[in-house]
Amino acid sequence: MRLLPKKSRPSIIFLKGGYVCLPVGLVARFLKIPYILHESDTVTGLTNRLLIKKAKKVAFGMPISEEAQKEHNNYIWTGIPVGPEFKAVSDSRKASLKKAFSFNSAKPLVVITGGSQGSENLNNATRLILPELLKFTSVALVAGRKHYESMIDLKKYENWDHASLESNFRMWEFNTTMNELMGAADVVVSRAGATTIAELAALKKATILVPYERLPGSHQVRNAERLESLNATIMLKDADMLADPSKLIEDIRRLIRSPKLCTELANNLHEEAKSDAASHLADLILEEAA
Repeated sequence: MRLLPKKSRPSIIFLKGGYVCLPVGLVARFLKIPYILHESDTVTGLTNRLLIKKAKKVAFGMPISEEAQKEHNNYIWTGIPVGPEFKAVSDSRKASLKKAFSFNSAKPLVVITGGSQGSENLNNATRLILPELLKFTSVALVAGRKHYESMIDLKKYENWDHASLESNFRMWEFNTTMNELMGAADVVVSRAGATTIAELAALKKATILVPYERLPGSHQVRNAERLESLNATIMLKDADMLADPSKLIEDIRRLIRSPKLCTELANNLHEEAKSDAASHLADLILEEAA
């Protein structure tokens, strides 16, 4: 192996934990270059598990258990950096955002999203329950780039009279202003990825998390379970939703009918937000590099 000239070696390396970080971390260890890890999820991923023992610091996006903290004495809870546009909005701002998306500002709005690629299971459950949902709430569905074409039949519910939306339903392939769309929501139904959770926490939103159970380490399930234990979300397992999509209607109706519960969940989730996550990570990197 050809070694880097000493002058060109970094003082420290920051590794986010994806599989492409593993060879970088192994080379850094061989060359005795210090590195910092960042783990977004409650469960540590495989790459970080392999690199964690020699890491200078381990920054977590979510708090980990006391037992895990004892194992990682270099643990720091920094949170997950999100864009500054993700911030809580007032009731008046929420109403104006609903209008901007052509929804009735006086009617509750549920935003259902599986992320930029979408979630086939969430989409299909929405298809089955949409007629019932539209009886008591507006619905915004972000179907995702991967699944949008297969959901195009739902456009029949998106009725317009010139520039006026009459049906209280809209569907997007992807929305480039998710902070505004989720900001307009009274309830958000989402997968339980760590970054999405961080964005929802910053937005201070009542959420129903439907974790995808087949991901490595079941990290989405663990993320949702932890937040449910803090009374910061309602968790509906993907398998339970598939077996009985009406369970999703029940959870949505429960929140729509209880503004007090929505506020409680939103406040508890917002306590998990780390508005200074980016600066905290930057300070940590600079401090260890000095």
